[in-house]
Amino acid sequence: MLEIIDIYKTYENQPLLKGISFSLAAGETLCLLGASGSGKSTILRIIAGLEQAERGEVRWEGQSLAGVPVHRRNFGLMFQDYALFPHLDVFKNVAFGLQMQEWTEAEIKLRVAEVLGQVNLSAFGQRRVAELSGGEQQRVALARALAPRPRLLMLDEPLASLDRALRERLIDELRGILHQTGIPAIYVTHDQQEAFTIADQVILLHEGEITQAGTASEVFAKPANGWVASFLGLGNLVEGTVSALGVETPLGNFQIKTDLKSGQKVTLLLRPQAKIVDSGETLAGKVADVVFRGQEFRVELENGLYFYLAHAPKVGELLKLKVSTVEFL
Repeated sequence: MLEIIDIYKTYENQPLLKGISFSLAAGETLCLLGASGSGKSTILRIIAGLEQAERGEVRWEGQSLAGVPVHRRNFGLMFQDYALFPHLDVFKNVAFGLQMQEWTEAEIKLRVAEVLGQVNLSAFGQRRVAELSGGEQQRVALARALAPRPRLLMLDEPLASLDRALRERLIDELRGILHQTGIPAIYVTHDQQEAFTIADQVILLHEGEITQAGTASEVFAKPANGWVASFLGLGNLVEGTVSALGVETPLGNFQIKTDLKSGQKVTLLLRPQAKIVDSGETLAGKVADVVFRGQEFRVELENGLYFYLAHAPKVGELLKLKVSTVEFL
């Protein structure tokens, strides 16, 4: 349906996007995930026609969108700040785009009622935007983006200004709305939990390039490199050297089977799930900090490693830990 082909873009004479290519299928939600400055929002703006790439192509159903103006693409775009009109009520905010497309008054009334129902704001049509909570304003912005029946919906950090509890609730609602409408969507975020919750496909961007792409479970199970593992908070990265006994590291020897040659440098990913033990192959370290995380404790050691434990040790205590999963990157 949507194809992004070898997109290049520079900003202030520096490369911002370096050969970005991906596709989006009908009814699919794709998430662009990465840190600030990785080029996520620029990709959306190029797809929308708000910016031009120096090289590459955007296609919709096999047809190039080069030269097609923004208003002819019929793509919905929802920004982080919502860009609502504070002097208008909810109904008029949602109806604005329909009026610009010269829908009839009767058509507008029916469509606005329909989308307000989809976002659970049926009784809010006459409310002023300034009277709404942040979550309600987010729903109004979504309703306005959905109202013209866009063939593609793009959402740029739509929940970033909301508190964590509200984000977690709204991301589930948004996922349900996208599935209900069947509109293909591109969702931009720097929050991996949002990405994993909403996306059918996740694309990780780093320094203007696609570092990894796949489903949330695929990315989580097999990070492509150390940057992905670190960005997603999947565990500890430890440098080591292959030996006849396994992999030797500054933290000790890990008896891992490998076909790599002895003496080869490798990076290990130590997943943060661990348990305290008395003997066997263990890691040792003194506790530097303990933070309660709901059902478990995040324990940081003085050597910089961190693990999740069921019980809280004392700061300064020497722990012997058995790591549940150690893998090569």
